[in-house]
Amino acid sequence: MDRKTKTIALCGKGGVGKTSVSALMVKSLAKRNDLKILAIDADPAVGLCTSLGLSIKKTVDDIRNDLIHSIKLGDSKNKEATLAMLDYELFDALTEHQNVGLLAIGRPESEGCFCRVNALLKDIIQDLAKSFDVVLIDGEAGVEQINRRVMKTVDHLITISDTSAKGLNVVKTIKHLAENNKAVNYKSMGLILNRVREEHEVEGIRNTSPVPFLGYLMEDDLIREYDFYGRSFFNFPDAAPACETVDNIIRSLNL
Repeated sequence: MDRKTKTIALCGKGGVGKTSVSALMVKSLAKRNDLKILAIDADPAVGLCTSLGLSIKKTVDDIRNDLIHSIKLGDSKNKEATLAMLDYELFDALTEHQNVGLLAIGRPESEGCFCRVNALLKDIIQDLAKSFDVVLIDGEAGVEQINRRVMKTVDHLITISDTSAKGLNVVKTIKHLAENNKAVNYKSMGLILNRVREEHEVEGIRNTSPVPFLGYLMEDDLIREYDFYGRSFFNFPDAAPACETVDNIIRSLNL
């Protein structure tokens, strides 16, 4: 990847508000007019698209499945033609909003192993990323899919958890997979606590966190309202405490 491009990947247990935090981080980054941001919705639920209020024409897996269907029908092209077609299709799938581009990975539907197709698409995604200053990936609970379907190396692997033992155990599992199974290569790892109800809950977790502590967001009725009604987090008030917290976390990453 081009040296100037910085990559952030967010992972965590389902239901801890990972996508809302991802959307707030995209909003924070988008306030920097000097940055071009690529937001990648790598969760099959495609929640980041909804949280940002952006619609998508097609997902990467739509492109993948169309190509696999063509291969099965015997409509094969040479490598150069296939690459050109995939490059065009991926660019066409990109949704743009001001200085943000959004790409949704989707959910694979075709059965069987099409490793070559997956590898081609991952290479093209990485080439596309070079045109942006910051890439933010809203991933699944684990980290394996980021490596297999998006990109092998990220600068900042950020885990999201609430204060529950289940959520924090997932953080430990992600750390274990990232370190021992090489599920994804990363340069730094951190934890953001979300949906904190009492500030005293934070200190114990901060002191025992298996990864460096980046910050925390309190339980927020306004975030719940935006999630419930599907409002775009681009319109979330800049003066809200959650925005200030996320802005500080973004600054700490030296992007």
